[in-house]
Amino acid sequence: MTDTRNHLGRRAVLLAGGGAAIAAAGGVLSWVSGREDRVRPPATAGLFAVEEAVGLLPPSPLRTVSGPQSFAFDAAGDRVYTLQVMADGLRLPDEEEPVSGHDRKMAGDLCVSVLSLAGSAVGHMYLRGFGHGVSMGVESSGEDVALWVESDVDERTGYGRAVARVPFRDGSVLDSSSPAVRHHRPLPGSRQLHPAFDPVDGRVLVSHWVGEAHHYAVYRADDFLDGRYEPLHTVADGALREGEWVQGCALHGNHIYQLTGKGYTDEDGANPPSGGGDTFVSAFDVRTGEVAGRRKVTVAPELEYREPEGLAVRAAPELQLCVGFSVKTPERRLLAVYACPAPGTAN
Repeated sequence: MTDTRNHLGRRAVLLAGGGAAIAAAGGVLSWVSGREDRVRPPATAGLFAVEEAVGLLPPSPLRTVSGPQSFAFDAAGDRVYTLQVMADGLRLPDEEEPVSGHDRKMAGDLCVSVLSLAGSAVGHMYLRGFGHGVSMGVESSGEDVALWVESDVDERTGYGRAVARVPFRDGSVLDSSSPAVRHHRPLPGSRQLHPAFDPVDGRVLVSHWVGEAHHYAVYRADDFLDGRYEPLHTVADGALREGEWVQGCALHGNHIYQLTGKGYTDEDGANPPSGGGDTFVSAFDVRTGEVAGRRKVTVAPELEYREPEGLAVRAAPELQLCVGFSVKTPERRLLAVYACPAPGTAN
């Protein structure tokens, strides 16, 4: 495990008034107060009160009918960028005939949909040959938007073997094989690389597998883009439990956040609606790997299908950790997003 310096987010953890303060103890929030009747904080994973999640994006259609895989926010926090595998039967302008959903999946063909928080479509882009889209990042400044995505698909699995940072161009088609795409390979011998971008401290999180073990590595974005792949931290995933699927990851301050779970089955299956789902957010300390909370996501148990798909930090206008769900309708899949607050933090 590598720890070259302490990377606490720029947003200080404070609670004003009453002589009370929140202190970081081993990466987990603890409350310090001289009052005997102090109010205890809600249960958290890392900084975020997962059980206090509220609706942010209503169930909304994406560019194509397939389900969402991941999402991230622009710097202002009012645009949602979403990845989905291209839908069955879609034909792009330079393609001779429609392509099946299975072929799109194995070829790593992705669609980027951009939504307002009201659920309106405000842009799209196609990425061919990139991967499955398990996680993503958005780096934006004014009108300039760059996407952090997996790239260089392994057509045997449909997952990316590298990481790329590509400009978002509304309505365009970008191939992974284009000379304009630089594939970063920071972890030789690893597979299924999935990036996320820390919008507060400008770091890159890379989820990856080594053999049968899941790991994370954290880099300074500038170093990473310059080809200097010396990680600030490397962490073995100590939160993943047997049988769980990783459905997204995010990075903020001293914590990595991980989303796991599956869609609802029927009542006779392993994940019936009556059980409220098996979606969990786990946090672990990026410096030590110590698990700093594992909380079930209980919001919106009534959603149809309710498969967890994507985890992202929304830095503005307030700090939130956001969980996405794929929602099934007869015609298509929708994306719904719920925001978990960070009690006591100040932007």
